Amino acid sequence: MKKWIAFLMTAMMVAAAMACAPASDSSSKAEESSAAQESSAVEESAASEESSVSENEGASEFTTATEGVLTMATNAEFPPYEYYEGDTVTGIDVEIAQAIADKLGLTLQVEDMEFDSVISAVKGGKADIGMAGMTVTDERLEEVNFTESYATGVQVIIVTEDSDITSADDLFAEGANHTIGVQLTTTGDIYTTEDIEAAGLGTIDRYNKGADAVMALKNGKVDCVVIDNEPAKAFVAANEGLKILETEYVTEDYAIAVSKDNDALHAAVDAALQELIADGTVQSIIDKYITAE
Repeated sequence: MKKWIAFLMTAMMVAAAMACAPASDSSSKAEESSAAQESSAVEESAASEESSVSENEGASEFTTATEGVLTMATNAEFPPYEYYEGDTVTGIDVEIAQAIADKLGLTLQVEDMEFDSVISAVKGGKADIGMAGMTVTDERLEEVNFTESYATGVQVIIVTEDSDITSADDLFAEGANHTIGVQLTTTGDIYTTEDIEAAGLGTIDRYNKGADAVMALKNGKVDCVVIDNEPAKAFVAANEGLKILETEYVTEDYAIAVSKDNDALHAAVDAALQELIADGTVQSIIDKYITAE
């Protein structure tokens, strides 16, 4: 009997030892597995954070004249690209600028000023972009950067219906001596100054507004006006006795001016513009204002 009891006690002790050993081993393995998983998660998190930091360091953050705002300098005397509708400046350039601002997560603010102040406003950091039916020229490239072109413009000649000027060639004829009205610092001003005034073929009268040049034509102070085709059509429609010559003066491309001191903003605006050109947004805005002839 004593032997049987001793046997049972020994068996129970062995069973207890066997039961305890696997449990301890299992717990240890579970703890090791949990620790390994935590370590892996920490490593992955650290790697992700390191990658994120690296990407952020490589990305260029642009700044604007006013935080959260894209300020557009323009001259609202250039329909249909920019003009007043009541107290609001609207037009092709304004709508394109709004689409760009939306892509960049900014609020658009339009600042109307004299045309010859647009470049200086952008260059001086008072405005982020300049859009005013602006053509890229060598002179302007010395002061600001430009985006890809988004529209094509044509410089045309407005004359009175009884004018002896019948084509652009008449302005360059030997012995020509016409007085030509232009808007100050526009490409009409630049081209005629270089082509006609510098060649001794005429005199250039410069006005702050295209409308003032047209009024000078009506009043007989100038012989013709060289200006972009779209505002020319609006001016002729509003002023009886004027017409646009069939021959063009020059064809040019419009782009957006951005400061040379803000490469990041220039890159961001240009990228947004290219996306808007690619998806058809820019063309749809232009088609809204300009009917194909």
